[in-house]
Amino acid sequence: MKDKVVIITGASSGIGKALAFEFARRGAKIAAASRSGVSDPELFKLSPDMLDLRIDVTKESDCQSLVQKTMEKFGRIDILVNNAGISMRALFSEVNLDVIRQLMDTNFWGTVYCTKFALPYLLETKGSLVGVSSIAGYKGLPGRTGYSASKFAMQGFLEVVRIENMKKGLHVLIACPGFTASNIRNVALSKDGTSQGETPLDEGKLMPASEVACRIITAIEKKKERLTLTTMGKMTVLLNKFFPKFMDKMVYNHMAKEPNSPFK
Repeated sequence: MKDKVVIITGASSGIGKALAFEFARRGAKIAAASRSGVSDPELFKLSPDMLDLRIDVTKESDCQSLVQKTMEKFGRIDILVNNAGISMRALFSEVNLDVIRQLMDTNFWGTVYCTKFALPYLLETKGSLVGVSSIAGYKGLPGRTGYSASKFAMQGFLEVVRIENMKKGLHVLIACPGFTASNIRNVALSKDGTSQGETPLDEGKLMPASEVACRIITAIEKKKERLTLTTMGKMTVLLNKFFPKFMDKMVYNHMAKEPNSPFK
Protein backbone atom coordinates (compact mmCIF):
# COMPACT_ATOMS: atom_id res chain seq x y z
CA MET A 1 0.00 0.00 0.00
CA LYS A 2 3.04 2.29 0.00
CA ASP A 3 2.14 5.58 -1.75
CA LYS A 4 -1.23 4.25 -2.95
CA VAL A 5 -3.88 6.98 -3.03
CA VAL A 6 -6.96 5.90 -1.09
CA ILE A 7 -10.33 7.64 -0.76
CA ILE A 8 -12.34 6.54 2.28
CA THR A 9 -15.88 7.77 2.90
CA GLY A 10 -17.35 7.71 6.38
CA ALA A 11 -13.82 8.05 7.75
CA SER A 12 -14.60 9.84 11.02
CA SER A 13 -15.58 6.76 13.03
CA GLY A 14 -15.95 2.99 13.12
CA ILE A 15 -14.64 0.92 10.23
CA GLY A 16 -13.87 4.02 8.14
CA LYS A 17 -11.61 5.53 10.78
CA ALA A 18 -9.94 2.17 11.40
CA LEU A 19 -9.29 1.86 7.66
CA ALA A 20 -7.76 5.34 7.54
CA PHE A 21 -5.36 4.45 10.36
CA GLU A 22 -4.41 1.09 8.87
CA PHE A 23 -3.85 2.46 5.36
CA ALA A 24 -1.77 5.28 6.86
CA ARG A 25 0.36 2.81 8.83
CA ARG A 26 1.09 1.04 5.57
CA GLY A 27 2.26 4.22 3.86
CA ALA A 28 -0.80 5.06 1.76
CA LYS A 29 -1.88 8.60 0.92
CA ILE A 30 -5.32 9.23 2.43
CA ALA A 31 -8.31 11.30 1.33
CA ALA A 32 -10.61 10.96 4.33
CA ALA A 33 -14.20 12.05 3.74
CA SER A 34 -16.96 12.50 6.32
CA ARG A 35 -19.70 14.92 7.21
CA SER A 36 -18.00 16.02 10.45
CA GLY A 37 -14.33 15.78 9.44
CA VAL A 38 -11.74 13.46 10.94
CA SER A 39 -9.46 15.97 12.75
CA ASP A 40 -7.52 13.27 14.62
CA PRO A 41 -3.97 14.43 15.48
CA GLU A 42 -2.71 10.83 15.72
CA LEU A 43 -3.90 10.13 12.19
CA PHE A 44 -2.23 13.29 10.89
CA LYS A 45 1.04 12.14 12.50
CA LEU A 46 0.82 8.92 10.49
CA SER A 47 -0.25 10.70 7.31
CA PRO A 48 0.86 14.38 7.42
CA ASP A 49 -0.38 15.14 3.90
CA MET A 50 -3.80 13.56 4.45
CA LEU A 51 -6.82 15.29 2.95
CA ASP A 52 -9.52 15.76 5.60
CA LEU A 53 -12.66 16.66 3.69
CA ARG A 54 -16.13 17.48 4.97
CA ILE A 55 -18.30 15.65 2.47
CA ASP A 56 -21.95 14.61 2.49
CA VAL A 57 -22.18 11.58 0.18
CA THR A 58 -25.92 12.10 -0.31
CA LYS A 59 -25.01 15.15 -2.42
CA GLU A 60 -23.77 14.39 -5.92
CA SER A 61 -21.79 17.64 -6.07
CA ASP A 62 -19.96 16.79 -2.82
CA CYS A 63 -18.91 13.41 -4.22
CA GLN A 64 -17.66 15.04 -7.40
CA SER A 65 -15.73 17.56 -5.31
CA LEU A 66 -14.19 14.72 -3.24
CA VAL A 67 -12.76 13.11 -6.37
CA GLN A 68 -11.63 16.42 -7.87
CA LYS A 69 -9.80 17.51 -4.70
CA THR A 70 -8.12 14.11 -4.39
CA MET A 71 -6.87 14.37 -7.99
CA GLU A 72 -5.69 17.95 -7.45
CA LYS A 73 -3.76 16.91 -4.34
CA PHE A 74 -2.34 13.52 -5.36
CA GLY A 75 -2.78 13.25 -9.13
CA ARG A 76 -4.19 9.71 -9.07
CA ILE A 77 -6.66 7.40 -7.32
CA ASP A 78 -5.75 3.79 -6.60
CA ILE A 79 -8.49 2.74 -4.19
CA LEU A 80 -11.99 3.99 -3.43
CA VAL A 81 -13.58 2.61 -0.27
CA ASN A 82 -17.31 3.33 -0.16
CA ASN A 83 -17.80 3.00 3.58
CA ALA A 84 -20.16 5.82 4.55
CA GLY A 85 -23.36 4.37 5.92
CA ILE A 86 -26.16 4.65 8.46
CA SER A 87 -28.50 2.08 9.95
CA MET A 88 -32.03 2.01 11.35
CA ARG A 89 -34.19 0.02 13.75
CA ALA A 90 -37.96 0.09 13.31
CA LEU A 91 -40.79 -1.94 11.86
CA PHE A 92 -41.61 -1.05 8.27
CA SER A 93 -45.29 -0.66 9.20
CA GLU A 94 -44.33 2.09 11.65
CA VAL A 95 -41.33 3.79 10.05
CA ASN A 96 -41.47 7.20 8.42
CA LEU A 97 -40.62 6.78 4.72
CA ASP A 98 -38.11 9.62 4.96
CA VAL A 99 -35.97 7.27 7.07
CA ILE A 100 -35.87 4.73 4.23
CA ARG A 101 -34.97 7.51 1.76
CA GLN A 102 -32.17 8.73 4.02
CA LEU A 103 -30.63 5.26 4.21
CA MET A 104 -30.88 4.75 0.44
CA ASP A 105 -29.40 8.22 -0.19
CA THR A 106 -26.41 7.53 2.06
CA ASN A 107 -25.70 3.81 1.68
CA PHE A 108 -26.68 3.29 -1.96
CA TRP A 109 -26.62 6.63 -3.76
CA GLY A 110 -23.47 7.72 -1.91
CA THR A 111 -21.75 4.65 -3.34
CA VAL A 112 -23.12 5.33 -6.81
CA TYR A 113 -22.06 8.98 -6.83
CA CYS A 114 -18.51 8.39 -5.57
CA THR A 115 -18.01 5.45 -7.90
CA LYS A 116 -19.29 7.37 -10.91
CA PHE A 117 -16.77 10.19 -10.49
CA ALA A 118 -13.82 8.05 -9.39
CA LEU A 119 -14.24 5.27 -11.98
CA PRO A 120 -12.26 6.89 -14.84
CA TYR A 121 -9.26 7.35 -12.55
CA LEU A 122 -9.53 3.87 -11.06
CA LEU A 123 -9.51 2.45 -14.60
CA GLU A 124 -6.33 4.42 -15.35
CA THR A 125 -4.53 2.86 -12.38
CA LYS A 126 -6.27 -0.55 -12.64
CA GLY A 127 -7.24 0.15 -9.07
CA SER A 128 -9.65 -1.22 -6.51
CA LEU A 129 -13.28 -0.25 -5.96
CA VAL A 130 -14.55 -1.35 -2.54
CA GLY A 131 -18.02 -1.36 -1.06
CA VAL A 132 -18.37 -1.93 2.67
CA SER A 133 -21.69 -3.72 2.70
CA SER A 134 -23.10 -6.07 5.34
CA ILE A 135 -24.50 -9.53 5.97
CA ALA A 136 -27.76 -7.58 5.72
CA GLY A 137 -26.98 -7.33 2.00
CA TYR A 138 -27.41 -11.11 1.76
CA LYS A 139 -30.19 -11.68 4.28
CA GLY A 140 -33.03 -9.30 5.05
CA LEU A 141 -32.91 -8.32 8.71
CA PRO A 142 -36.24 -7.57 10.42
CA GLY A 143 -36.38 -4.07 11.84
CA ARG A 144 -33.76 -2.94 9.31
CA THR A 145 -35.84 -2.57 6.15
CA GLY A 146 -33.97 0.41 4.72
CA TYR A 147 -30.58 -0.90 5.78
CA SER A 148 -31.01 -4.30 4.13
CA ALA A 149 -32.57 -2.74 1.02
CA SER A 150 -29.67 -0.30 0.63
CA LYS A 151 -27.04 -3.02 1.09
CA PHE A 152 -28.75 -5.40 -1.36
CA ALA A 153 -28.82 -2.51 -3.84
CA MET A 154 -25.17 -1.65 -3.22
CA GLN A 155 -24.07 -5.23 -3.84
CA GLY A 156 -26.04 -5.52 -7.06
CA PHE A 157 -24.64 -2.23 -8.30
CA LEU A 158 -21.02 -3.16 -7.54
CA GLU A 159 -21.43 -6.59 -9.11
CA VAL A 160 -22.58 -5.00 -12.36
CA VAL A 161 -19.69 -2.51 -12.32
CA ARG A 162 -17.31 -5.44 -11.86
CA ILE A 163 -18.76 -7.37 -14.81
CA GLU A 164 -18.86 -4.33 -17.09
CA ASN A 165 -15.17 -3.67 -16.43
CA MET A 166 -13.88 -7.23 -16.13
CA LYS A 167 -11.58 -6.78 -19.16
CA LYS A 168 -10.26 -3.39 -18.07
CA GLY A 169 -8.29 -4.43 -14.99
CA LEU A 170 -10.65 -2.97 -12.39
CA HIS A 171 -10.76 -4.84 -9.08
CA VAL A 172 -14.11 -4.72 -7.24
CA LEU A 173 -14.43 -5.96 -3.66
CA ILE A 174 -17.75 -6.36 -1.84
CA ALA A 175 -16.86 -6.56 1.86
CA CYS A 176 -19.53 -7.80 4.26
CA PRO A 177 -18.63 -7.48 7.94
CA GLY A 178 -20.83 -9.15 10.51
CA PHE A 179 -21.75 -7.23 13.65
CA THR A 180 -18.78 -4.90 14.29
CA ALA A 181 -17.96 -2.85 17.38
CA SER A 182 -18.68 0.72 16.25
CA ASN A 183 -21.09 3.58 16.86
CA ILE A 184 -23.36 2.69 13.90
CA ARG A 185 -26.05 1.31 16.21
CA ASN A 186 -25.87 4.30 18.59
CA VAL A 187 -26.67 6.68 15.73
CA ALA A 188 -29.07 4.30 13.95
CA LEU A 189 -32.35 5.96 13.07
CA SER A 190 -35.58 5.08 14.86
CA LYS A 191 -39.02 5.10 13.22
CA ASP A 192 -39.31 8.90 13.32
CA GLY A 193 -35.75 9.58 12.14
CA THR A 194 -34.24 10.41 15.53
CA SER A 195 -31.10 8.60 16.67
CA GLN A 196 -31.61 5.36 18.55
CA GLY A 197 -29.05 6.53 21.12
CA GLU A 198 -28.23 3.25 22.83
CA THR A 199 -26.89 0.13 21.13
CA PRO A 200 -28.97 -3.04 21.63
CA LEU A 201 -25.84 -5.25 21.43
CA ASP A 202 -22.90 -5.99 23.71
CA GLU A 203 -20.28 -4.13 21.69
CA GLY A 204 -17.45 -5.76 23.65
CA LYS A 205 -18.29 -9.15 22.15
CA LEU A 206 -18.24 -7.94 18.54
CA MET A 207 -15.35 -7.95 16.04
CA PRO A 208 -13.25 -4.80 16.54
CA ALA A 209 -13.29 -2.27 13.72
CA SER A 210 -9.48 -2.47 13.57
CA GLU A 211 -9.64 -6.18 12.74
CA VAL A 212 -12.28 -5.57 10.08
CA ALA A 213 -10.03 -2.90 8.53
CA CYS A 214 -7.05 -5.27 8.39
CA ARG A 215 -9.16 -7.99 6.79
CA ILE A 216 -10.49 -5.58 4.16
CA ILE A 217 -7.02 -4.33 3.24
CA THR A 218 -5.73 -7.90 2.97
CA ALA A 219 -8.66 -8.71 0.66
CA ILE A 220 -7.74 -5.69 -1.50
CA GLU A 221 -4.13 -6.83 -1.69
CA LYS A 222 -5.24 -10.32 -2.73
CA LYS A 223 -7.76 -8.92 -5.25
CA LYS A 224 -10.64 -10.83 -3.69
CA GLU A 225 -14.11 -10.21 -5.08
CA ARG A 226 -16.00 -10.90 -1.84
CA LEU A 227 -15.19 -10.86 1.84
CA THR A 228 -17.60 -12.16 4.47
CA LEU A 229 -16.61 -11.79 8.12
CA THR A 230 -17.41 -13.49 11.45
CA THR A 231 -18.48 -17.08 11.93
CA MET A 232 -22.11 -16.06 12.37
CA GLY A 233 -21.99 -13.97 9.21
CA LYS A 234 -20.51 -16.78 7.11
CA MET A 235 -23.02 -19.31 8.47
CA THR A 236 -25.92 -16.94 7.78
CA VAL A 237 -24.91 -16.49 4.14
CA LEU A 238 -24.22 -20.20 3.61
CA LEU A 239 -27.37 -21.55 5.27
CA ASN A 240 -29.55 -18.96 3.57
CA LYS A 241 -28.52 -20.37 0.17
CA PHE A 242 -29.88 -23.81 0.99
CA PHE A 243 -32.41 -23.29 3.79
CA PRO A 244 -33.93 -19.82 3.32
CA LYS A 245 -37.21 -20.55 5.14
CA PHE A 246 -35.34 -21.96 8.13
CA MET A 247 -33.09 -18.91 8.18
CA ASP A 248 -36.11 -16.59 8.13
CA LYS A 249 -37.15 -18.10 11.47
CA MET A 250 -33.62 -18.08 12.86
CA VAL A 251 -33.05 -14.42 11.97
CA TYR A 252 -36.46 -13.44 13.35
CA ASN A 253 -35.81 -15.20 16.66
CA HIS A 254 -32.30 -13.78 16.96
CA MET A 255 -33.32 -10.19 16.30
CA ALA A 256 -36.41 -10.47 18.53
CA LYS A 257 -34.12 -11.19 21.51
CA GLU A 258 -32.47 -7.77 21.26
CA PRO A 259 -33.22 -5.38 24.13
CA ASN A 260 -36.26 -3.22 23.27
CA SER A 261 -36.74 -5.08 19.99
CA PRO A 262 -39.48 -3.45 17.86
CA PHE A 263 -41.05 -6.89 17.36
CA LYS A 264 -41.46 -10.09 19.39
